[in-house]
Amino acid sequence: MILAEHFTAPPEWRWYILVYFVLAGLAGGCFVLATLFRFTGYARDEEASRLGFYLSFPLLVACPIVLTADLGQPLRFWHMVFDTGAAGPGLNFRYWSPMSLGVWVLAIFAIFSLLAFLHVLASDGRFRNPLTRMLIAAHSTVLGKAFDVVGSVVALFFVSYTGVLLSVSNQPVWSDSFAIGGLFLASGLTGAAALLGLATRWRPAAAEAGLRLSRADGYFAALELAFILVFWVTLALAGTLGLAFGSFYSLLWLLAILGVLPPLAGMVGRDVRVAPGGGSAGAAHALTASTTVGAVAVLVGSVALRAAVIWSAQG
Repeated sequence: MILAEHFTAPPEWRWYILVYFVLAGLAGGCFVLATLFRFTGYARDEEASRLGFYLSFPLLVACPIVLTADLGQPLRFWHMVFDTGAAGPGLNFRYWSPMSLGVWVLAIFAIFSLLAFLHVLASDGRFRNPLTRMLIAAHSTVLGKAFDVVGSVVALFFVSYTGVLLSVSNQPVWSDSFAIGGLFLASGLTGAAALLGLATRWRPAAAEAGLRLSRADGYFAALELAFILVFWVTLALAGTLGLAFGSFYSLLWLLAILGVLPPLAGMVGRDVRVAPGGGSAGAAHALTASTTVGAVAVLVGSVALRAAVIWSAQG
C-alpha cells in the first residue's frame, strides 16, 4: 500500500457547495433524460421529455445562486468570467483550470437549458412570441435534434466536472480516487430519473413513460454502485478509506447505498404492466406509494453521497 501525500489546507466549503453539487447533478441529468425520451421514437414520450426540460432549467438557475453565496465576497462573482487584472480587461477563461472551465460550462449549459425551457413552454401553448415560434420551427429539423444532442453532451460534462474538480485537488479522499467524476455523473442520472418519475404525478400524460423510466433508473443505480465500489477500493489503496468512513460519514454512506437499492430492486423485479386501453390513467394508477418512497430514498442517497465525499475531505 502506498500512502498518498497531501499538503494543502481544506477549502472549508459550506453547505452551499453541497446544494450546488446536488442541483447540478439533477439539472444536467434531467436534460439528458429529456433528450433520450425525444429519441425513443414514441410520440407519447414527448410528454416526459417536456417534463424533463421543465425541471432542468429551474434547477440550473439555482446553481449560480448558491455557488455565488459561497464566495467570501458574493458581489465580486462576475470576476469569475471577466478579468480586470494587470493584463487588461477580458474574458476570464483558463482551459487548464477546472474551476474556470466549470464556470464556463455552467454558462454554456444555461443557454441550452433556457432555450429548451422556452421551447417546451411554447409547445404547451404557454408562452408564444417570435423567438419561441422560431424555436418550434427549428426543432422539427435536423438542427433541432443536433441542439438536443450537443446540449446533452454539455450537460454530461457539467454533471461530471464537479467530481473531476475534486479529483484534481490535493485534498485527502478527493485526490485519492479517479472515480469521483464518474460517481457524480452516475448519481446525477439516478437522482434525475427518480425526480422525473416523481414529477410525472403532476403531468399524468407522462406517467406511462415513467414506468419505463423506473427500469432505466435501475441501470443508472447499478452504474452508481459500481463507481462507489471503485471509489472505496482506490481510497483503500491510498490509505485514506478510514477518513471517508470516519465520524458520522459511515451513516452518510449507508444512506447512499440504501438509495441505490430501490431502483436496483425495480430492475430485477416484476415488470408493471398497464392494462390495454389504460393509457395515462392506468399508468398513473400503477405508480404506487412504494415507488414514491423509493424515489425519495434515491434523492436522499444522492445528497448523502455528495455530503460524504465533500465533508470527509475537510475533516
